[in-house]
Order: sequence, then C-alpha cells, then structure tokens
Amino acid sequence: MTVALQHKNVYEDFDPRQDTLFFKVGTHGLISFHGRNYNIKKRMSADERNRLIADSSTFFRVASDCYVNVRNISVIGEQCLFFGDTSKRLPCSSRKQQLIRALMDR
Repeated sequence: MTVALQHKNVYEDFDPRQDTLFFKVGTHGLISFHGRNYNIKKRMSADERNRLIADSSTFFRVASDCYVNVRNISVIGEQCLFFGDTSKRLPCSSRKQQLIRALMDR
C-alpha cells in the first residue's frame, strides 16, 4: 500500500478524504488542503464544501475555519495534534482533543 502512495500524483488524483491531514475554509469557496508535503488550494461549490464538512467520520472541526482528518492523526498531546511521520502539527484545545480521542476510539 505504501508503494502505491509513493507513486500517486496528489495534484492530479487528489482525494480530500484520503490525502488531507487538515483543511482550512477560506472566502468565496476557496479551501486550502494541507497534506504530508504539500498544500493545495481548491475552489469548491457550497454543496461540495458542505458535503466535505458534514463527513463527521473523517473530519472534525478544531477551529472556526479548520477541519482535521481524524484518520491521519498519529499523536494527540502538548496542546497539539501531530500527523504521521511529518513535522506538521496543529494547535488544539484539551476539550477538542478529548472529543477527537472519543472519535478515534469508535
């Protein structure tokens, strides 16, 4: 499985639910997706954006404009969420961390 991911071109075959660590919602439908070693800005319709945000089994809202992919969190602690083998991390309150842990335990 990791071999397939190494050869995947995320810019051509981008799947927000699989490839995203977290995303931030901007103005006018612009969403900034953050992955392991890339950031992709993509314009989405209101309907597409709402479907993505409504996917509570994958994404969890940690700030007013920021949603984290629960599946890609490797460590929770130190008031931050850490992702896989990357140095990317995201600040997160203790209360949100508790809610994320509950989602991960399901």
